[in-house]
Amino acid sequence: MAQYKRLGGIMAITLAATTGLTACGFGGSSGEESGDGATLDLLVPSYSDATQGLWEDVIAGFEEANPDVNVNLQVESWDNLESVIATRIQGGDAPDIYNGGPFAGFAEDELLYPVEEITSEETYADFQPTFLENAQVGGTTYGLPWIASSRALFVNDALLEEAGAEVPATWDELLESAKKVSELGGGVAGYGMPLGSEEAQAEAGVWLWGGGGTFGDADAITIDTPENLEGAEFIKKMIDEGATQADAGASDRSPLFDIFVQGKIGMQVGLPPSVGQIESDNPELEYSVHPIPTKDGSPFTLGVADHLMAFQNDGDKQEAITAFFDHLYSADVYVPWVQAEGFLPTTMSGSEQLADDEALAPFLETLPDAQFYPSTNPDWQAADPAFKALFGQLGGDKSAKDVLAEIQAQVDAG
Repeated sequence: MAQYKRLGGIMAITLAATTGLTACGFGGSSGEESGDGATLDLLVPSYSDATQGLWEDVIAGFEEANPDVNVNLQVESWDNLESVIATRIQGGDAPDIYNGGPFAGFAEDELLYPVEEITSEETYADFQPTFLENAQVGGTTYGLPWIASSRALFVNDALLEEAGAEVPATWDELLESAKKVSELGGGVAGYGMPLGSEEAQAEAGVWLWGGGGTFGDADAITIDTPENLEGAEFIKKMIDEGATQADAGASDRSPLFDIFVQGKIGMQVGLPPSVGQIESDNPELEYSVHPIPTKDGSPFTLGVADHLMAFQNDGDKQEAITAFFDHLYSADVYVPWVQAEGFLPTTMSGSEQLADDEALAPFLETLPDAQFYPSTNPDWQAADPAFKALFGQLGGDKSAKDVLAEIQAQVDAG
């Protein structure tokens, strides 16, 4: 996914590195009817080596149930996807259905169907409300939430027990427990704080939003606010009081979580694939997964989602597109796809079907409380790299206020 691609492709639990796969090319001219039925062109990214086969299975089931509709599949690598969609749109050959990340620009150019025009009432009502809100431009939903991720706190139970520390629910409790674990010595750190460039914007969201702040909305990106400052100052407090690893400002999430898996970190925020990493690399690790601690213990998680969208091409394909989405999001079709790629479902029925999965339960429970990057705001394209470049300064001598002001200035400068 566009967002996930920036996270290094970590969203698949046991998948090989993402590769570009190209299925058969689109037959004929896009947007034309095929015989007496409709032909839908579907352009999607490759999340893993399994992606193409998963889509082919979905399409085979759909075409069997809808013999008057054909679906042409094109799978591209994430590296090529944006250039492919741009070229097709410029050539008047937009796909009927597209799986990508950003969609606000397409919506503003009036290229997309509003979601409610190409889904049934039942399918539309099944999405997690927070994910629908994140898929809106000007109050209209243009992206169908496709796959999701959320964050949770991974806890090394053995280290906390040895330190006499409790699993925290609030910031103050986290600070207390993390300091106790750090005091064990032997290279052990209480909390893994990754402020390095790999995913600084995510750790920033964990703390700034956990204190009641935001990064803004579709209208304005707001970084240097009093609410955000409180979270940034608590990060510095965690670092200054020895509750984290020594090099928090330069630590990237992936290598730092490797250290957690090795049993040398008491607590760190992780993703659903982190469960698979532990099972693969250190199955004997005594750990548990809990909600992310916040300032006052209020429920919260950082959410990320990719979207499906439908382009308003020539010809009346709304009924065929609606039928495809209704089939695709039915739990028996959708959940196996999501599980195979290592993601979380964006539908309530999908979460219900996975409710008994102990590894995913802590993540699924947080989805209704997910908050998202303001990716429908064009200025987010400046904010994201600003966090990556500047937020790690919290690990040094610069004040939290100055760090947030520098990020805001870079955003304002575009």
